[in-house]
Amino acid sequence: MKKRTATQETFTFACHKDIACFTRCCADLRLVLTPYDTIRLKNRLQLSSQDFLDRYTRTFADTASGLPLVRLKMASDAGRRCPFVRPEGCSVYTDRPGACRLYPLGQMAAKTVHGIPSHRHYFKVKESRCLGWQEGRAWTIQEWLRDQGLDEYNTMNAAYLAITTGRPLGVMKSLDKRQLQMYYTACYNLDAFRRFLFESSFRQRFDISPDVLAHLRTDDLALMGFAAKWLRFALFGENTLKPKAG
Repeated sequence: MKKRTATQETFTFACHKDIACFTRCCADLRLVLTPYDTIRLKNRLQLSSQDFLDRYTRTFADTASGLPLVRLKMASDAGRRCPFVRPEGCSVYTDRPGACRLYPLGQMAAKTVHGIPSHRHYFKVKESRCLGWQEGRAWTIQEWLRDQGLDEYNTMNAAYLAITTGRPLGVMKSLDKRQLQMYYTACYNLDAFRRFLFESSFRQRFDISPDVLAHLRTDDLALMGFAAKWLRFALFGENTLKPKAG
């Protein structure tokens, strides 16, 4: 059952290792990863972007927009467990995806300003298998978001939501195969995008300060933000980057 809520509304929930359903929800998921999720996870696992994507994700096309997205790959056994779940809990807990942090809530973006969501609606996701709703810990929605570290996740994902939010679906569906590959690389395969910046003629074609370039060489979060600007420039002609004269 889903019920839309305001951030000050309260709910009662707790999840811990002594509850009978502990980790049962960590299976048979269709969990879509955001670009920030992939950065956190690949760095936690000390993998390159490509290795993480190959080992732990499946790529699919969004049915509405046609854009490539990635899902976390479940184990191939009958239980289809999350690859990171263990009897004692999540092995990547401090770097778990945003959707895992949000549960037992869901969210949807509402009004947008300049393509960026200015308000989100949250709703309760009550599943019969989840006993956490019977626990006695009371939260407001706002308290839960803060406790689970979701303010940071929402902030980091805002730049990517700005790429597509509010655009007509026909605009996204008109992107060709090369543009869709560009979108996938800039969103999820940051190591390949970094090579594109530093091993092609990109720096000769765009006006980028030496300080910014130094950050882009080593800082994945800076690179993620720059990649979002590049996509808005390259796919939709927005004035987010400055080409060099001539």
